[in-house]
Amino acid sequence: MQTTQLDLGPQVDVLKRVVAGVRDDQLGDPTPCTDSTVAALLDHVAGLAVGLRLSAEKTPDPNPPQASAGHLPPQWRTVIPAELDALVAAWRRPEAWEGETAAGGVTMPAAGIGLVTADEVLVHGWDLAVATGQRFEADPAAVAAATSFASEVAAGPVQPGLFGPPVPVPDDASPLDRLLGLTGRDPGWRPPG
Repeated sequence: MQTTQLDLGPQVDVLKRVVAGVRDDQLGDPTPCTDSTVAALLDHVAGLAVGLRLSAEKTPDPNPPQASAGHLPPQWRTVIPAELDALVAAWRRPEAWEGETAAGGVTMPAAGIGLVTADEVLVHGWDLAVATGQRFEADPAAVAAATSFASEVAAGPVQPGLFGPPVPVPDDASPLDRLLGLTGRDPGWRPPG
């Protein structure tokens, strides 16, 4: 698993652009995340930004809230970008990548949680973009970091709730499509209708 520090800023900038492009009439639309609407996924992004920032600061939340469309803050258009900026700042500190920390009740090396963070930001950015018909760019460094994490997870025992079963992709698939397949997503997913 890759353990060097990664700047999450480029991929977070893409996610912030995607969040800004979500229309109010899309909040109830489906996403590639099973049983998750756009609003619920936005709430998850808000929560992961806070939770994974706390992990970087070595003060993890032992009881993170469950994502729900009903919990999405009314001022999500300003709250989510601000929380994502704080997430980037926290992971830019070298000490964030040192020692151990926890996320979602799991303690592991901080560098591993950093890779989880890269995966969450990148993959959920793609989820939101494809669900709302927006363009998506993947930072190659974030793809490599997230793939390192996802490959390790896919090679181990099934961890319920983390990823769906891997989705096969063609041998010539792009690095992003390979990552999406590892995380249980069909790279060709499009909203119904």
